[in-house]
Amino acid sequence: MPTELTVGEFSRMTHLSVKTLRHYHQVGLLEPAKVNPHTGYRYYTAEQIPQAQVIRRLRDLEMPVPEVKEVLAAHDQSTRNAVIASHLDRLETELDKIHGAVDSLRSILEAPESEVTIEHRTTGATTALGVGETIDRDDLLAWWQGALGELRGVVRAQGVDVTGPSGGLFASELFQHGRGQATVFVPTEGQARPVGRVLPLVIPDAELAVLTHRGSHEDIDVSYGQLGSYVTAHEISIDGPVREYYLVDAAEVADPTQWVTEICWPVFRFDDDT
Repeated sequence: MPTELTVGEFSRMTHLSVKTLRHYHQVGLLEPAKVNPHTGYRYYTAEQIPQAQVIRRLRDLEMPVPEVKEVLAAHDQSTRNAVIASHLDRLETELDKIHGAVDSLRSILEAPESEVTIEHRTTGATTALGVGETIDRDDLLAWWQGALGELRGVVRAQGVDVTGPSGGLFASELFQHGRGQATVFVPTEGQARPVGRVLPLVIPDAELAVLTHRGSHEDIDVSYGQLGSYVTAHEISIDGPVREYYLVDAAEVADPTQWVTEICWPVFRFDDDT
């Protein structure tokens, strides 16, 4: 009969705290070999130590408990490796995001203060094809990529004449409350058939303060802050959706450092000499 180990002994041998072992028991991840029905004391065996070590390492890699269970229950190595590989892929994606955030933070902290160039522009109403939807702020990037891809596919399929760069309209509520209207569009000439989410629309005329952001959208919030500070300081900001125009984006250049995006803030009507 295997030697019974108290929870304290097993904790010292596996470097898993008593509290953690209790939790793993409750969720069915690592159950004791025996539980005294009268005292409730839990006992483990030395044969469970390797399993505990595997669990500890997988949890150190932030693998969710259900996936750890899949690894432990796998009947063959290929199944087990597939679950682990999938989790490692997610970790690498998260690590890339962290590296991007670190680089962006360093650029903010280390960049010297400099003047930014703000252009004032009047735009007329423009016919376009677009995709619009009320979305959550956390879903914006994935939605934006999918909607732009769908929109450009319809434009190509119908042979529509494009009259300018693609763009986006983003309601204030999207930033202020985490949910609001977002629209991506391609300015067009002539009539086009609606297909799925892609519909004809008119981009309204506007008075805009414009700042050109160069590079990835990872730090586009810095440019938003500069433009917003400018229009607030000059007391010309008004309510209305912020616009973006994608002069150079992933459709033209894969390298995000080469992207060029115009950020357009709605402002009061101004005279040329203002």
